[in-house]
Amino acid sequence: MDSAQQKRPVVVGLVVGSSRPGRRGPAVAGWVAEVAAGHPALRAGEVSIELIDVAEQELPLLDEPVPARFGDYRYEHTRRWAAVVSAYDAFVFVTPEYNASIPAVLKNAVDYLDAEWRGKPAGVLSYGVHGGGRGATQLREILTEVGAAVVPSQVELALFTDFDWSGVDPSDPTAAGRIAPADERVTAVTAMITDLLAASRETVGLAGVAPQPDATAAG
Repeated sequence: MDSAQQKRPVVVGLVVGSSRPGRRGPAVAGWVAEVAAGHPALRAGEVSIELIDVAEQELPLLDEPVPARFGDYRYEHTRRWAAVVSAYDAFVFVTPEYNASIPAVLKNAVDYLDAEWRGKPAGVLSYGVHGGGRGATQLREILTEVGAAVVPSQVELALFTDFDWSGVDPSDPTAAGRIAPADERVTAVTAMITDLLAASRETVGLAGVAPQPDATAAG
């Protein structure tokens, strides 16, 4: 591996896994990106994070006639999605919990591909009434099945403790609240980024990534 390859930054895809109008996903993902920006590896330019919104991919319900494992993609929307995912070295999935599972649009997006996920580190951040842990568990199993290297760290945001509802009309079922996670959530996201970098080091060949964030990263 030449020096240019060794210095290439790890590119992390921040996946917004919901499509419902009024969804909280983009706001949560924005908060994750803001926290991640304080990580020493991002400040050093060793890592970059880019948003991937599955709602913007406009994928129909899985319509490929050949199973994804064969990599024989027949439709342009599949090839386009495969090119998007292939461009990233690792992923952070941001997902709500819907009825103890994940949104259909996210499951559909994962099911479209196979090789493009394999071997790539992935972290899961969920949110829901109680933190979305059941949905996160299912997503981790799904990602493991397609060969992603799911890191052990996980982040859960609870709607009544990690969101600020002051000034929100309690009778409005579409109210989203303002994301305001506790300090320990910041620490957890920073730890997840560190885990992703450690897992990415072999596949990307990145040199010089600090194994642990410094004390200011959680500030």
